[in-house]
Amino acid sequence: MPGNPFYHSPFWYALRAKALKRDGYRCVVKGCPTPTHDLHVDHIDTRPRGATGPTDKDVLSNLRTLCGHHDRSVKEGASGRRSNGGRLIVKGCDASGRPLDPNHPWRRAG
Repeated sequence: MPGNPFYHSPFWYALRAKALKRDGYRCVVKGCPTPTHDLHVDHIDTRPRGATGPTDKDVLSNLRTLCGHHDRSVKEGASGRRSNGGRLIVKGCDASGRPLDPNHPWRRAG
């Protein structure tokens, strides 16, 4: 099996299942229209590099469910830093042309 053996362990499978259930099998990014396929369970605070067993980062409160797009948009690089500064953004517009991202300037009350 390629990759870190931790992600093939019964511990991880059980923890991942709890996170998916808690998050309703949906991407937790507000406004994300992605269906329930292509989901990833992401560590909010990154696990220690090279750890092959459970660590203090492997707890339900440190996990979130992301769609593939959002997971890739904040994935850690070789330096351990997250892409996009770790900021999750919803791209696109609804049928009326209003941006889906709740943080977009057009969506702010003002």
